[in-house]
Amino acid sequence: MKIGLQRKGLMGAALAVLAGAAAVGLMGGAAEAPKKTYRIGVIAKSQSNPVFQAARTGALDAGEELSKKLGADVKVEWRTPVNEDAQQQAQYVEQLASQGFDGIAISASDANVLTAAVNSAIDRGVVVITFDSDIPASKRLAYYGINDEEAGKSVMRELSKAMGGKGGKIAILSGNQNATNLNARVKGVKDELATLKDKGFTLKDVYYTKETASDAAALVQQVQTANPDIVGWAMVGGWPLFTQNALDGVYEKATIVSVDHLPEQLNYVKNGQVAALIGQDCYGWGYQSVVMLVDKLNANKSPEKVINNFPLSVVTKANVGEYEGLWNKWLKKK
Repeated sequence: MKIGLQRKGLMGAALAVLAGAAAVGLMGGAAEAPKKTYRIGVIAKSQSNPVFQAARTGALDAGEELSKKLGADVKVEWRTPVNEDAQQQAQYVEQLASQGFDGIAISASDANVLTAAVNSAIDRGVVVITFDSDIPASKRLAYYGINDEEAGKSVMRELSKAMGGKGGKIAILSGNQNATNLNARVKGVKDELATLKDKGFTLKDVYYTKETASDAAALVQQVQTANPDIVGWAMVGGWPLFTQNALDGVYEKATIVSVDHLPEQLNYVKNGQVAALIGQDCYGWGYQSVVMLVDKLNANKSPEKVINNFPLSVVTKANVGEYEGLWNKWLKKK
């Protein structure tokens, strides 16, 4: 009988302790609120292009910094096709939405293919930011990248300057014909070219390439050989310059200006084969996109503007040294 009473007394004491602990937890004493978690997917055009490797670095850096700053867990996941594939991008958008991701940052290979997938994700509560190549007909929150038409105009202005204002046949090199950003750059080159007609500048043609170094370099060399009257190349993407000796047989006959300023491209400026490069904030594509997404998710803060552009960098032989170390940071090289 005494043993039973002792057991009851012990059980009562234990229950009292548990109840007290629970009460402390409810009152916010010992128990801590769980960290907020934000899952963000980043979908670039291709893993093989170094500009998107820089965007990946930026996105991951932003995730780490915001996690510390907010005391949250900002998880950034890279979902990017090995090579350009708009249909694959659309599938990734759908997967991320179905897996409960909070935000998506995407550079569109084909805005027409991706509009429906992006709108569907947004309707399911996912916040979407575009970078580099916009999806303007979608419900995306904002875009971060260059003003592509202005970039095209800058390419043509620098080309004219490097040619000393002397006219001639100009070739435009572009990539994916369905890419919104590249088409806008081509338009910018053409618009600026139209203002130079009185100086004898005319358009030979627009040449489209697969966005790989080997394909682009081969196309430029073939076109130049077949059209010796071309005296200038306005490249709205720097794909051929991502490899060595891409301009053999070209730079001796034509002046070249290109978008982007990757390390491989800087070498062409240093050796005098390329007159100028129009640089982009490739790191910022990822970094700023994640910052905007987390601002919206964490504080319901939208960007002040829908279209967010950054200043263009003009790289010439005179200032090329300033940009050599930048890419080491962006690509995490020592």
